[in-house]
Amino acid sequence: MGSNKKPINLSIIIPSRDCPYLMKTIQSILDNCVTNIEIMVNIDGKPPRKFIKDKKVTYIVQPTPIGMRGGINNGLKAAKGKFIMKCDDHCLFAKGFDKILTNTMQENWLVTPKRYSLNEVKWERDETRPIKEYLYLSYPKKSVHGLAMFPVDWNKKSDRLIDDTMMIQGSCWLANRKYFMKRVGFLDDKPETYGTFAQEPVEVALKYWLGGGAVKVNKNTWYAHLKKSKRYYNETGWAEKFAKQNKAVAKGNEWATVHWMNNEEPNMIHPFSWFIKKFQPIPGWENYK
Repeated sequence: MGSNKKPINLSIIIPSRDCPYLMKTIQSILDNCVTNIEIMVNIDGKPPRKFIKDKKVTYIVQPTPIGMRGGINNGLKAAKGKFIMKCDDHCLFAKGFDKILTNTMQENWLVTPKRYSLNEVKWERDETRPIKEYLYLSYPKKSVHGLAMFPVDWNKKSDRLIDDTMMIQGSCWLANRKYFMKRVGFLDDKPETYGTFAQEPVEVALKYWLGGGAVKVNKNTWYAHLKKSKRYYNETGWAEKFAKQNKAVAKGNEWATVHWMNNEEPNMIHPFSWFIKKFQPIPGWENYK
């Protein structure tokens, strides 16, 4: 006899470490999803005091932290959905976000919803702040973060409800699982390359654009993301954690910049220059040839 078990539409991966908003994020997903989903939460280090118990949620606890990239990879290994979504552990979601995003997907797309700022006290989107839809890749600049390129919010305007975006922020993205594993695969977290944390959105977006896929913003739905303040970093202990990680992250940033600008990534069909020309004019890239 055949199984009557409903196939999983979307596997949601949440890499988490010491975030006080993790359970609120999980609850927001459970409250607002309308398709059959599963949630995989990779918890680095000390687990939270309370867990939401739901058959849709699986917790993978790592007593010894493995980093964000390793946490995403753990979720990818466990995922069974037609689609995958990675999100941060401090996000709020619109009703039906999963159906809206997956119903309009094409196989080779990487998609992000439009982004609001999150008011974490009221736990609602902050409609007094600008909505973020597009991002560009900054020109390489030397700083305490190494020689790095970063996704930057781009004040572009378009009436297209689904449109190309040069970059993603990284706090929420969605893809066809099988295509993602072919195009991107498990995230590279070797210490001599990206390391455990650096440049996740840059790696994923560039592997799509240069490998024959496309990166889109879908403005038909939204999520709200917490922009972390100095108070948040100090209260959660992240200021100290980042200080310890900064050298490794800077090394990963620098490696990624050289790697992509020198076209060192295998199996790409476009050079980096094609990517820049596609989106010109781009702030900071005016003199790039």
